[in-house]
Amino acid sequence: MLMRACRFNKSSMIERVAFDDEARTLSISFRQTGKYLYYDVPAIIFEELCKAASVGSFFNEQIRGRFACRRDPERRRFGPTD
Repeated sequence: MLMRACRFNKSSMIERVAFDDEARTLSISFRQTGKYLYYDVPAIIFEELCKAASVGSFFNEQIRGRFACRRDPERRRFGPTD
């Protein structure tokens, strides 16, 4: 299993992302709401996210609402339990 990751020190929205190439799963750790998993994500989306001038804007334009996602049940921080 190949897992790649990027950390964003300057983003107020996203702390870290990781990508599982084999499963095509993108894991995003949000600073306020915890970790979410996004499914069937092309590798290019992860690569472009890591290079984006604004990580939050890229997320809102290219990821939010475009891929199936769920909160990572292993990493609950804030928010309602569902």
